[in-house]
Amino acid sequence: MRVILNYSQIINFKNLFNKTVLIILSLFFFSFSSANEINAKKLSVKERPNFIFYLADDQDKLDYGTYGNPNVETNAVDKLASEGIKFNNFYTGQAICAPTRSQIFTGKYPVKNGCFVNHIGVKPRMETIITYLEKEGYEVVLAGKSHVKPNSVFKWSNFLDLIKIGNSKQRYLPISKIDNYLSKVDKPFCLIIASTFPHGPYPKSNDYSNQDIFKLPYTGKNIPNYKTGYYQNIKEDNSQINDILNIVDKHNLKNNSLFVYAADHGISGKWGLSEQGLKAPFIVRWPEKIKPNIQSDVILSFVDVVPTFLDIIGAQVSKDIDGSSFYKTLLGDENEIHDYIYGVSTMQNIQKCKVFPSRMVREKKYKYIKNFNSIEVYKDNMGENEVVNQFIEIGARSFPNKPYEELYNLEKDPFQKNNLAKDNKYLQIKNSLELVLEKWMISQDDILISYKMPLIKPTLHHLDRNSKWNKVSSELENKLNKNDYIELHY
Repeated sequence: MRVILNYSQIINFKNLFNKTVLIILSLFFFSFSSANEINAKKLSVKERPNFIFYLADDQDKLDYGTYGNPNVETNAVDKLASEGIKFNNFYTGQAICAPTRSQIFTGKYPVKNGCFVNHIGVKPRMETIITYLEKEGYEVVLAGKSHVKPNSVFKWSNFLDLIKIGNSKQRYLPISKIDNYLSKVDKPFCLIIASTFPHGPYPKSNDYSNQDIFKLPYTGKNIPNYKTGYYQNIKEDNSQINDILNIVDKHNLKNNSLFVYAADHGISGKWGLSEQGLKAPFIVRWPEKIKPNIQSDVILSFVDVVPTFLDIIGAQVSKDIDGSSFYKTLLGDENEIHDYIYGVSTMQNIQKCKVFPSRMVREKKYKYIKNFNSIEVYKDNMGENEVVNQFIEIGARSFPNKPYEELYNLEKDPFQKNNLAKDNKYLQIKNSLELVLEKWMISQDDILISYKMPLIKPTLHHLDRNSKWNKVSSELENKLNKNDYIELHY
């Protein structure tokens, strides 16, 4: 059938065609212009700052002078805070050593990168801060504690191992090697300095007594017996940080180096999802870029480190990275970067060695936690394997006071003392955060989505073996078979 258009229809068609062409051309030139703008932002090799990231091990955020503890010796960190920006709401996605490091180095949360169980590696072919920055002409060097695997993924440009001092174990930073490296480096670098302090072992003979221990808001009636030795280790680490800062000054690297200080997680909440475990100290100094002695309350995560470094130098950030750049925050912008941040806890393959996985989501005001093997619901996790069932029950009964759901108003209750999950006034908030958490778990390909209650194959601590931390009844000893576990060692 022939379609005959009248004059007005023809004119309208021409106008529409012209408008369409103009839109297409505008989009083309906008894309071209945007690409040029991005390229223009990309810094030349000479303009690029160095990155120095000092990471302490197992230190509570509140155990610094700058964060409110007057009894600890942290003058080096306090000085950094006075010269830069101090973050009050910086989080790890998992309060334990290897998973935290894996987040920092990949920009991905623990389940996505693969290291959500301590002492296992990230997934193979995982891109890291090494691959991202080496593409941009950087050397990426690790000095000190590694605690990340596999070596095939973490191919550092250079690795400066820990050393012994006196009768100590190999746990001190190689200060002279760091000094030598910084004296000769002739290209942009990212130097990660990973201390083993204040992580135990703690010295029994030290400069402190129980009277010196500053009581934190979550400290119980009795002071833990490790605290004086912990303070001594903090003092030891402070000395190392001072050495590093002096070396940076000596080699005239201060002004063109973005210096980060952080601790991987808090010792008081290690392994779990409490604020004292997940909240980390985080301080950044960058002379002439960051104003001195300022603070930020923006909620951030360790997965944000990699995209921030890349953003600073004008490099592209992979869409697969979970984090977002907080470059603008460093310059004083207090707008929130995230609607939500997340956390995970896995009690297997650590000293506690129990089947008790948990997941967390937090927004500006509220924090929601789901304990998937709580005593309230553990029977729903049972399967046909009676031996496995018994370990599932042991895991649940090991944490009898952990409910299935937790909800906290962090503005009014910053240390999670008042669980609102069963208060009907907060039902809508709880349900909303539960849905957000579920969607995130699916996006992360979380093992809890695929398996009802998995037993993770141990690399270190077995569920059915006796150790100094784990006691197993004789009838359950050595009763788990290979097929009872889920293999995660990629």
